[in-house]
Amino acid sequence: MERLTKYKKNYHIDLNDVDFKKELKLSSLFGYFQDVANLAAENLGVGINQLVENYGVAFVLMRIRIDIIRNLEFDEEITIETWPLKPGKLEFERDYIVYDQSGEAIARAVSVWVIMDLKRRRLKRSEAINLEYPELITEKAIDVDLGKLKASENLETVYHKTIGYSDIDFNGHLNNSRYVDFIMDCFPLEEHQNYYTSSIEVNYLNEALPGDTLILRKDVSQLEDNLVYVEGIRAEDDKTVFRSQVRIEKN
Repeated sequence: MERLTKYKKNYHIDLNDVDFKKELKLSSLFGYFQDVANLAAENLGVGINQLVENYGVAFVLMRIRIDIIRNLEFDEEITIETWPLKPGKLEFERDYIVYDQSGEAIARAVSVWVIMDLKRRRLKRSEAINLEYPELITEKAIDVDLGKLKASENLETVYHKTIGYSDIDFNGHLNNSRYVDFIMDCFPLEEHQNYYTSSIEVNYLNEALPGDTLILRKDVSQLEDNLVYVEGIRAEDDKTVFRSQVRIEKN
C-alpha cells in the first residue's frame, strides 16, 4: 500500500447524518473527520489498532476549528482531503478540506491532536511513536494558529447532561463529536431554523467519563458580533471539560 501524506475519502450524506432541515449535522461532519483522520493515520502505520498494539496509546483531539462555506444537504456526495503538518514536541496538527461534487471547497478545518497513554491516562511526547511522512506539507486549510479559547464571565446555565453509553468511544471517554451535539442543543429549534453555523471552534480540556454530569453554559454577550460561547463544566468537581465558540449567521 502506497503511503500518502495527503489522504482523500468520499462520503455520501445519509439520512442518519442530517438534522430536521435535511442539512448535515455538525456532529456528523466531526465524525467524518475522525474517520478519515484514522484512515490517513492507518495508511502511515499509526491507526487506532496499530497505536494500541504497538505503543499502548491513542490520538486524542485537543482543539479544532471548522469554517463552513455552505451547508451540506441530504444525498450529497462529498470528498474530504486531509493532511498532517510537522509534529511539535507534544502536538500533531491535521488539516482538512471538504469538496462537493463539482470540486468546490465547501468547508475547511484545522485541528490539534496529542497522544495519550491509555493505561496511565497521561499525555506522551510525539517522539514516543515512530511516525514518518512521505513529504512535509506546510500549507494550511485555514491560515490561523489554533490557540486556546479564553474563559467567559457572562455564562448562563442551559441544561445538565449525564454521560451515558451512547456518548463514549473506544477510549472510554466522551467522543469529540458528541460534544458538538451538546453544544447545538444549547440553541432552541427556532434558532436552528433561522440561523446557521458558519464557524465552530472547540477546545477539549478534560476527560468526561460515563456517569459524569456536564453543566452546559452559554454566553450570548457577543451576539452582535454573531458569536456565542458555550462551555461544559463537570458538576462533580467544577472542572471545565470543554470550551467552544460558535459563529452564527442568519439564513
